[in-house]
Amino acid sequence: MTRQLAPQEVARFLSGAAPGSVASWGSAGVVVHRESLLPVCKALKDSADYATDFLVAITSVDYVEYFEVVYHLLSLRHNHALVLKVRANGRESPSVPSVTSLWQGADLQEREVWDLMGVAFEGHPNMKRILTWEGFPGHPLRKDHLGG
Repeated sequence: MTRQLAPQEVARFLSGAAPGSVASWGSAGVVVHRESLLPVCKALKDSADYATDFLVAITSVDYVEYFEVVYHLLSLRHNHALVLKVRANGRESPSVPSVTSLWQGADLQEREVWDLMGVAFEGHPNMKRILTWEGFPGHPLRKDHLGG
């Protein structure tokens, strides 16, 4: 069975590997600062103790004041998992860095989050809609979509 890593343990590691990167942590995972996302992900992937070599999922939550992008990471070598989060502020053009350079599996998942939630991924090689058509009005899973 896959062991879920304690967020406190992950936050402690990240504070040493990427000082100033951790915004907060709690039972649901570790929140990192937007500008620290790539160095944090690289540290988690390259670390012999964490070796998060598999990106299970990228999701997003619309909190109205900000969007939260959630990364579910797994180490196949150690059989452990962790949850990493980053905030994208603003409703007009929220964005976070793309992690496609670290995990190729992020490609379609980032496009899905863009299409449905409107969070762009800076540096993504092909940031375009994947489920709706080009010209679709808005992003259907946002709380403010069509007055929702």
